Amino acid sequence: MKIVLINKSDARGGAAVVTFRLMEGLRSLGIDARMLVAEKLTDSPYVTQAASPLRIKSSFMAERLRIFAETGFDRSILFKADTGYCGLDLSRHPMVREADAIFLNWVNQGFLSLDDIDGICALGRPVIWTMHDMWCLTGICHHAGDCRRYRGRCGDCPLLGQARTPFTKIFGSPAGADDISARTHRRKAALYGSQSITFVAVSRWLGRLAKESSLLSSQDVRVIGNAFPVEETPTRRPFNPGQLDLIFGAARLDDPVKGFELLIESFRSLKERHPDIAARTRLTTFGDIRQPELLDRIPIDSRHLGRVSTDAIPGIYAAADVVLSTSYYETLPGTLVEGQAYGCIPVAFDSGGQRDIVDHLSTGYIATPYDTAEIADGIAWAYRTLRVEDTHIIGRMRQSVITKFSSQNIARRYLELLAEKNDLNQTHFPVERGQSDTLI
Repeated sequence: MKIVLINKSDARGGAAVVTFRLMEGLRSLGIDARMLVAEKLTDSPYVTQAASPLRIKSSFMAERLRIFAETGFDRSILFKADTGYCGLDLSRHPMVREADAIFLNWVNQGFLSLDDIDGICALGRPVIWTMHDMWCLTGICHHAGDCRRYRGRCGDCPLLGQARTPFTKIFGSPAGADDISARTHRRKAALYGSQSITFVAVSRWLGRLAKESSLLSSQDVRVIGNAFPVEETPTRRPFNPGQLDLIFGAARLDDPVKGFELLIESFRSLKERHPDIAARTRLTTFGDIRQPELLDRIPIDSRHLGRVSTDAIPGIYAAADVVLSTSYYETLPGTLVEGQAYGCIPVAFDSGGQRDIVDHLSTGYIATPYDTAEIADGIAWAYRTLRVEDTHIIGRMRQSVITKFSSQNIARRYLELLAEKNDLNQTHFPVERGQSDTLI
């Protein structure tokens, strides 16, 4: 059986990393799975660049210019939205035409247009579209934040503002109720209504948002988590009650979504509520940061590693006791999964897919959004838990991650879904029943 997984990149960004892991999981089960990408960064022989660099760049620039114009040339939101107007026609690519099933993943920024996706669906193969953010269920944005216009027909998009932009003045299409978000929403509705696509949300939180949206409320939406490498267990040092090591990492630490200000406030709360624990706590951060002066505001002992290699990640987690996330929203926060796999207790807000990862007070601590005092209490709970049952909680976390997120288990769930969609005998696939979740 041949499966092609289509994603913008094979290594850059969270969607790329987990899609690559899914491909490896499928291959480990005997499936001929391969990736088709716009940007190939790995040396894997199973990843193919979809077109020439010139074609890919031209499509990318055309999509970005359209967004740039529609937003009144506001650079700050240039990568927060996509219109799905520009892309590459991959319906004639040999890997797509020869595939028995097609897995779409993160295909924005000029990689696939909505018309291109329509052409792929028209081939008649099973199409599974994994949602790594909210773009499939909104007009143009990847994360809607506090906006709920996706429950209707979008329009009056907060990203675009109310004023007529230079682009809309030239082409005579008004901003406001019938802006580009509303028009893209209609194009998505037409695509979803005319083609058979199975949507997979990577967390129950995202799945619930999908079923609340006007675009996906009547579509087939499933929930299957992302694949994470949990096969190897790095050697951990025994817990030292004299020092509690915390870890906080992100591609960009001061991305507004990551809640770095909330992190700082959480440590202020820790010093006020649990001064004895705060005095023996050290924070390690990793990732890019555009405002390094923020690091100086962390009110406890801290160090910053900067950008780190993928190979270094297991060792960083293995040297820490607690992994923190103070994000305003996360589809499925991979740092929490990785932390659990390598023995770090997660402490995070209940602001997305965290409950798919953490069983509160068993394999981590879930705090009320955005109560920084509760994050402080969660850190204190983790410290006291480690003092009492160090090896027990680490064992529970690791088993939880293996069950929920190992590459082979995630791959089996996708194969089970394919078997269902194809109405094939279950012996065609090396899968186990009862793994896939349907939202109702």
